Amino acid sequence: MRPGAPRRYYPSRLPCLNSATVGINNKFNQVTALNKKYRCDPRENPATPPLHWEYTMKNKNARRGEIKRKTKETDITLCLVLDGTGRTQCTTGVPFMDHMLTLFAVHGFFDLEARATGDTEVDAHHTVEDLGICLGQTLKQALGDFAGIRRYGFCSLPMDETLVRVTLDCSNRPFLHYGIPFLEQKVGDFDTQLAKEFLRAFSLHGGLTLHVEMAHGENTHHILEAVFKALGRALDQAVTIDPRAVGPVSSKGSL
Repeated sequence: MRPGAPRRYYPSRLPCLNSATVGINNKFNQVTALNKKYRCDPRENPATPPLHWEYTMKNKNARRGEIKRKTKETDITLCLVLDGTGRTQCTTGVPFMDHMLTLFAVHGFFDLEARATGDTEVDAHHTVEDLGICLGQTLKQALGDFAGIRRYGFCSLPMDETLVRVTLDCSNRPFLHYGIPFLEQKVGDFDTQLAKEFLRAFSLHGGLTLHVEMAHGENTHHILEAVFKALGRALDQAVTIDPRAVGPVSSKGSL
């Protein structure tokens, strides 16, 4: 065939279905099935590639948790991958929480998908609190018996005039100390008191001892951003696998 001439396909030109081709087709079918499972068909939203299939194909041992929680007030589906790269898809009906969850995942290098609907016509309280519940439950699923992790994490994080510290222990003994002074009531449409409700639910259902403190700060948006960024970074430290650890890091042998 001369260069530039159009290709003509005849039956005799059909590709041979050798083992490599079959393998590619099998992988494509697996990816398609995963995309359907997680409702992440790239044809529906080409700008947002699916989060999960790439991990499942490359690292079947990635630590992950998934939950679907439906009540009379909210309907939430959430998936958390600890061994991630910071990819997120958050559509919770509360835009400020989408922003905070994205910061948490990006700075913790977690993959996070959160989809929620709720009675936001009342206010965002139920949705935000239930998101904390679901995130905590998926964290516990992903950690299992807490074996092999470093367990403790700390981050002191500046955001312009603000300095926030987050210290946590994956202890399976839930506790929250929230040392953030009273903030402005609203950031946009978001009630800032809901940040504490989210963290309380997250620590309770994730089995975390969590201390959140502000050294200094003025801008409410900066303060809350710093809290969620520091939370992601501290949790990333805590859930990192320590190759020296055999079982949970505890003198009791369990958490």
